Amino acid sequence: MPRNKTSPKRRSGCPLNASVEMLGDRWSLLIVRDMMLQGFRSYKEFMQCYEGIATNILADRLRKLMGYGIIASEPDPSDGRKLTYFLTAKGIDLAPVLTEMVLWAAAHEDTGNQALVQQMREDKKKFLTGIRQRWADQHSRPT
Repeated sequence: MPRNKTSPKRRSGCPLNASVEMLGDRWSLLIVRDMMLQGFRSYKEFMQCYEGIATNILADRLRKLMGYGIIASEPDPSDGRKLTYFLTAKGIDLAPVLTEMVLWAAAHEDTGNQALVQQMREDKKKFLTGIRQRWADQHSRPT
């Protein structure tokens, strides 16, 4: 996959390091999770997340995720002053990664949302196909 010509200088050429630099803060993966699983698209929806992200942190993470090409935004059709956020192809490609992280945590920690974990465990391929299909359907709609 081609690299972004404006990629930031990395500490090393290690692919894991690149992943950590893009997604290794406390909030970025949770924002991607909410877009992927909950269909969040607005700033207001992210602010209502039960983990309680601060508004300045949310603005910063959305900006960084856009800078890395993981999410993109467009003017909200109902109110052009607001933005609607969506996962890019690069962002939706995180679905298998997030799924494995959820399964790993559920196997080693006392976690909630066991219905989601069970769904992933029973048929991971079907789960991921559903995520990708919802994303594709969302992008085929006219804005």
